[in-house]
Amino acid sequence: MSTAETGLPTCYRHPDRETGLSCSECGRPICTECMTPAPVGLRCPDHAGNRRLARTVQRRGISQAARRTGATDALVTKSLIAINVAIYLVTAVQGNGVNAPGGTLFDKMLLFGPAVGHGDWWRLITAAFLHASLLHIGFNMLALWWIGAPVEQYLGRTRYLGLYLVAGLSGSAGALVLTPTAVTVGASGAIFGILGAMLILEWQATGRLGGNAMTLIVINLALSFALANISIGGHIGGLIGGILVTLAFANWGRGHAAYGRLGASGVAGLVVVAVASVAIAYWQVRGFT
Repeated sequence: MSTAETGLPTCYRHPDRETGLSCSECGRPICTECMTPAPVGLRCPDHAGNRRLARTVQRRGISQAARRTGATDALVTKSLIAINVAIYLVTAVQGNGVNAPGGTLFDKMLLFGPAVGHGDWWRLITAAFLHASLLHIGFNMLALWWIGAPVEQYLGRTRYLGLYLVAGLSGSAGALVLTPTAVTVGASGAIFGILGAMLILEWQATGRLGGNAMTLIVINLALSFALANISIGGHIGGLIGGILVTLAFANWGRGHAAYGRLGASGVAGLVVVAVASVAIAYWQVRGFT
C-alpha cells in the first residue's frame, strides 16, 4: 500500500517506512525504531537528549507533521480515564462525597482476599477502576495520561488495551500476595504495567535501560515504600506484568514490540500473564473459602 493511499508520512530517517508518529520537539515523522520515549511525548534521535537543538530547529521553521491520525489520538487512554472518572463519580454519590466514596458499587468492585476466595473473581480487575479519594484518582489519571498516551502511540490500541487490563490483573495478584486481607483499590497497578512497557520500548529504541522510564520507575517505587496506605504488591505486580507482556509483544527480543500485527507470541503473552495472575491470586485466597 503506498503512502498516497494511506495519507501517512514517512520516517525522516527511513523514507521507506510509513508512520503515524512524530517527534514532540520538532514535529518530524519518526518510525518506532527511531523513537525515544520521554515523560511527555516522543523524541527523534536528534532531539532525544538535546532540548536546545530542538528549540533551534523549531525557530528555523521545520514544519510540523500531521498528528491527527488513528495511531496517535490516544483514544484508549481517553476512554480509560473517562471510565475511571465515571465510576468514581458514581461511588462518590453512593458514598459520602468525593473524598469518601462508597456504596454498593464500591463494595462489589473492591479487591479483598476473603471476598475473592468466596468466588468474587471479577474483583481482580474491577478494583483497578476504583479510587479512594479525589487526590487518589487525580494523581492516577494524570499519570495515566502522561505515561499512557505516548505508550499507546507506540503499541497501538489493541496491544495497549491488552497490556492495561492484564497489568491490572497482575497488580491485583501482587496485592494479594503481600496484603491478602487488606482492601485494595486503584489503577496504579495497571499504570505501573505501562511504565514496564515504556521501559522495554525505551530499551529497544536506545539499547539501554537506564533512561527516562527507569528513572520514573525508581522514583515511583521509592514513593510506594515511603508513603502510607500504598499497595506495594500491587505496584510491583503490575510492573512485572507490564514488562512480561511487552517482551511477549516483542517476541522475546527477536522483534520489536511496536511493529506489525499482534502475533501469536503477543497473544500468548497476554493469556499466560493473565492466567498466571489469576492462579497466583487463587493460591493466596484458597484458604478463605
